[in-house]
Order: sequence, then structure tokens, then C-alpha cells
Amino acid sequence: MTWAKELEELRAREALAEQMGGEDKVARQHSRGKMDARARLAAFCDEGSFREIGKIAGKGHYDENGDLVGVTPAPFLFGKATVNGRPVVATADDFTIRGGAADAGIARKMVQAETMAHELKLPIIRMIDGTGGGGSVKTLEQIGATYIPAVPGWGDVVQNLDTVPVVALALGPTAGLGAARTVASHYSIMVRGLSQLFAAGPAVVDAMGSKYEQAKDHGQAKEELGGVDIHTRNGVVDDEVASEAEAFARARHFLSFMPEHVGQLARRAASTDPVDRREEALLSLVPHDPKQVYSMRRAMEMILDHGTVFEIGRNWGRAAITALARLDGYPVAVIASDPSYLGGSWEAKTSEKVERFVKLADQFRLPVVHLVDNPGFMIGREAEMAGTIRYGVQAMNAIYEATVPLASIVLRRAYGIAGSAMSNAERYQYRFCWPSGDWGSLPIAGGLEVAYKSELEASEDPAAELEAIKERLAKVTSPFRSAERFNVEDIIDPRDTRPLLCEFAELAWRKLESEA
Repeated sequence: MTWAKELEELRAREALAEQMGGEDKVARQHSRGKMDARARLAAFCDEGSFREIGKIAGKGHYDENGDLVGVTPAPFLFGKATVNGRPVVATADDFTIRGGAADAGIARKMVQAETMAHELKLPIIRMIDGTGGGGSVKTLEQIGATYIPAVPGWGDVVQNLDTVPVVALALGPTAGLGAARTVASHYSIMVRGLSQLFAAGPAVVDAMGSKYEQAKDHGQAKEELGGVDIHTRNGVVDDEVASEAEAFARARHFLSFMPEHVGQLARRAASTDPVDRREEALLSLVPHDPKQVYSMRRAMEMILDHGTVFEIGRNWGRAAITALARLDGYPVAVIASDPSYLGGSWEAKTSEKVERFVKLADQFRLPVVHLVDNPGFMIGREAEMAGTIRYGVQAMNAIYEATVPLASIVLRRAYGIAGSAMSNAERYQYRFCWPSGDWGSLPIAGGLEVAYKSELEASEDPAAELEAIKERLAKVTSPFRSAERFNVEDIIDPRDTRPLLCEFAELAWRKLESEA
């Protein structure tokens, strides 16, 4: 006697699960330009590597004899897979079943996925499409009572943020718990025209009295309330892409820089980029006119391993560029001033972005490279109203609290408290400065008339006197005067930046490996 009959039922139930919300709802999902959950898992994971867990979980439908006639699958799929050849927990919401909201078995499935990640020390990927929460208003009538909200397994979500890399892809309208699951990640992505994110959708907002009178339809209302242009510019979500395929590629790329869990080191990649590559264009990169800008991204491409720069959060906190990259194959976290935005001055959002990025680097043991051209924290009434100094100090604190090795290259300016936030002055300063360096407690040009007021007033030719003062101070503020006093460690030929940073990367990883 065999178990053939039971296995036949298992296969039948699996086939029903694969139908998801049914042919019509799957077709509707595709008609919106969206992949279905199973297609997403197949496309994101290494080919053939996804092994589903809890496939037949859901709500069974039975006839009067108790025989199965249908199944509504749980609108949440998860399993073990590999990405870039390394094990992960991969999850996907199924929008074809009640818009991705809760159903039979969903709560425990989601909890088990999150628990699996931190207990087995596996990165977790969330493909989010819907609310993923506690159901709808109709659910309350079915229960017969309401309740104080609680999120089953949220403690596991928090533990994963402390334990393993967490990647979230918003691949449709994500509200409530779906939005929270997106934000509770180390790296998040939205797809333009496909993704929206909000605490509550337009219908709920309208019902609460905040109408979207300019919106022509529900789709436009969703974009106005929580589209890509809002959340990739306020820092709620890291990046935007043009398609689901691009979202998958970027998420896989992010994971390639990460270890599988906290306590494990990231992997060095093979590199064909010569360590001793010296770019002639670096000599003329920084203009002599301090008011002129230049491309810091161009500098990064010349200094870091070719083709490895992976920028995160390009559209928010724009005075600082944050990126993962490699030096001689070693993964590093890069912070770089962007003089083309606010002159490189850190405002509140930039400081928030830097703080978050430094904490990510320290958590996953990635050495930090800081390319500096910072005239200070943003000043003025708007900056004060935004709480710039508080966020700036928090970024500074993150840099001081980080325990991974940090190297800084001062390309041009480093002024004020923000200038001192570029590295931890209490530790060994692995620092190099370019001849274009310009630093101090405050920009001298902004205080000459005040500092030399009496001399200028007494002069027969104040304009000529001011020029004479500027000429004298230009000699005092020469970076070589700082080097004489060892206030800066070394002034280097800009072309030597890459070889020296590759040396830093090797020493930094030597230290990290000794601690592992």
C-alpha cells in the first residue's frame, strides 16, 4: 500500500496554489504592467533556486461532504533561494488575492519568513505589493469586534534589521503594514509609475476630509499622495527605477556588497583595475576659482575600481553622495561631498542620509572612504527651522561612533563643525589632502570686513587695503602652512589618490579580518 492518493491530493493543492487569485485576477495584474508574485520570485532569484515554503497554505473550500473543491491561497509567498549563488529568504506579496491583504495563514507565514532570516542568518528580500496587513473593514464585521492593533512578528522585523541585510522592493501600491515593511529595510526601491507608498491610501485620506481635488482619477491621486517623486526625495525610500527588472538588478547588486549576516565579512571581488592607476585628469579636476563647481561623481569614477560605484539615495540629501564601491576588489562605503548642490553644505536631509549610511557601513563592517569638500552646515532661517544642527550633530556622532576604519581625502573645503565631522579626530587620522585644500573654523572671505573693520575704516583706500589683507591671508591659509604644523598629515598629488586608497583598503580589511 502506498500514499499515492495523498500525494495526488498534494499535487492538486499545489496546482490550485499556482493559480494564485485566478486567471482573471492574474490577467488584471499583468494588464497593469505588473508581474505576478511567482514570476517575480523566479526573475529575482538565481534560476531554479527558489524552494517554496508553505505553498498550499490558504483557505480551503469544501462541499457538503467535506471534499476539497477549491483553495484561496495565502497572499504571501516565501522560501529559500540563492542570489548571486548565496542563500537568502525570498518573499513576495500576491496582489491577485485580496490586494495582498491578510488571509488564512498569512500572519504565521510572514512571521516564519522573518524568523527564518535571523535564526539562519540569511538576507531577506521583500517584494511588497499591497497592504500585507490585517485585512479590511469587512473583517471587523466578520470578527464581530474591533481590537487594539498589534503586528504579529514585528519583533522579528526589528531583529532582522540588527542581524541580516534586508532589501525591500515596493512593486505596487503599498499602504499600512506594506509601507512599514518597505521602510524597515537597509535598502529600498520604488518603480516609477508602478509603486506608491502611504500610511493610508487616497480613499481613506478623502474619507478623513483631505481631498485630492486636482487628481483626475484614482491613479493620479495615488501618485500625488505617495508616488516616487515624493518618497525618493524625502528619504523614505532609497532609490527609484524604471522597471521591475531594473529593481531586481539593483537589489541583487546591493546584496553583492553585503555579507550574509552581521559578524560575517563581505567578500572581495576579483579586480582587473590596476592599483597604481593614476588619472591625469585629477590634476585639473578642482578649479582654482573657489566659486566654481566640479563633478565629484567623475572623481569617484577615476579613483574607485572601474564600474563598481553603486550610488544609494541619489535624489535626496543631495549635498552628499553615498555609494558602495570597490578598491582593488575590496568593498567600501563611500561618502562624497557634491559641490554642485548647495555648494556641498550639509542641510538636515543630507546629515540624516550620512548618519544612516555610516551606520549601515559600521553594522556590516565596510570600511568608509570620505571624499571631502564641505563648506559647513547649511546656514540661514530655513536651515535653522529644519533643525540642521541637530541632524548634523547626529551625523557627526555616527562617524565618531563607527568602529570600522575610515580614510578621508580633503579635495577642497572643510569648514566649521561640519568640517570636523568628516572623520573622528580622536582616532588615527588616515587622511590625505590635495593642494587645493581650504579649511578653517569659518571661511575667511566671509569675515574679513568684520575682523579688519578698524583698519579698513582708517585706510585712505579701503578697497586696496582689503586686497592687501586678502593677499597676506592667502599665504597664511596655504595648506602647506597646515602641513608644517602637522595639522594635516600629508598633502598629495591628486593622481596618487587611488593607489593610496587601495593601500588603505588592504590595511582596513586586514584589520577587519583579524577581528572576525
